[in-house]
Amino acid sequence: MGFVYADITIASSFDVTAAKKGLVAESDVKKMCVKALVDTGAMTLIINDEIAAQLDLEVKDRVTVELADGSRCKRNLVGPIDIYFKNRQTSCLALVIPGANEVLLGVIPIEGMDVIIDPILQQLALPPERPYHAGMKVK
Repeated sequence: MGFVYADITIASSFDVTAAKKGLVAESDVKKMCVKALVDTGAMTLIINDEIAAQLDLEVKDRVTVELADGSRCKRNLVGPIDIYFKNRQTSCLALVIPGANEVLLGVIPIEGMDVIIDPILQQLALPPERPYHAGMKVK
């Protein structure tokens, strides 16, 4: 299977909540559309420091991560961040990798949105049995 990319929208959860409460205008919500590499080897959403700054995301923790080359380093977890794909939405924290040239969409947001990877069409897709509403396994 080749690389799978998805066009997603990411937004500051704090801004989204403030807009729903009428505290800020919808047009003031910090959000952006990005092309993300769907990466089942990544745990969560991975963004670079520029995106974190543009969305004005709060640092929630500093964690030790193992990179693809096996090296370990400390990186910031920021958020919360809302992620939108088609008719699906989820919220999670994002790992910041300074200078990263691609956004990675990891398994936590993939599961949270209840989407699947279509290996034939090489795209992120809605499950055929649940195209209108996300499902969640709780056992």
